[in-house]
Amino acid sequence: MGERPVEAVAQKLGMIYEGKAKQVYATSDPDLVIFYFKDDATAFNAKKRGTIEKKGIVNNRMSEAFFLLLEGAGVRTHFVRRLSEREMLCRRLEIIPLETVVRNLVAGSLAKRLGRSEGEPFKQPVVEFYFKSDPLDDPMVLPAHAIAFGWASAEEVARLESLALKVNAVLRDFLDARGVTLVDFKLEFGRYHGEILLGDEICPDTCRLWDKATGEKLDKDRFRRDLGGVEEGYREALARVLS
Repeated sequence: MGERPVEAVAQKLGMIYEGKAKQVYATSDPDLVIFYFKDDATAFNAKKRGTIEKKGIVNNRMSEAFFLLLEGAGVRTHFVRRLSEREMLCRRLEIIPLETVVRNLVAGSLAKRLGRSEGEPFKQPVVEFYFKSDPLDDPMVLPAHAIAFGWASAEEVARLESLALKVNAVLRDFLDARGVTLVDFKLEFGRYHGEILLGDEICPDTCRLWDKATGEKLDKDRFRRDLGGVEEGYREALARVLS
């Protein structure tokens, strides 16, 4: 693809973006950024706010583990290396403004929207797209919307779906072997030197993870639904991934 080698050292410069869960910093290499993972917790498009102790450490470490797993399975990601407990060096992507959601079981907003029972399995994984817009509460959109509004080409939309299903297959098998059900998850992708790479993070903030034996939630639903034991749930999810 003509991509040049990643520099061994990229000096951290000023912050260029702050989101709900991360800060992103420029570096001396224009192709690289540094992610800093915060403990801030939000739900319902930031209408509910709080703090989950050491969440940033868990999310950074788990994202690293999943990105390395996926790279080994042939899915290219923005991950370069973990720099510290809370910082990760990443390739700088031109983010495609579509959140790609993969669902294996009915849960969350889908259960309410369609009047289905939580935990009901699908006959096959379902891929959904949402337009990344905080003011609009990230509305669900059709692939045709993405193409018509120029957010992505038809080929890119097809590539997003294909990559999302591959990520699902890899993570689902990996987690199943560790006693965890991958219920659903959100992915973000971006362009990098003519290639679409997986970006953002993969962690209990972006995935629904249920204990296979008990159905106990090991993800941000513990915060969303005031279930208690939020930090413990995150730590247990990380322990399973690293086992």
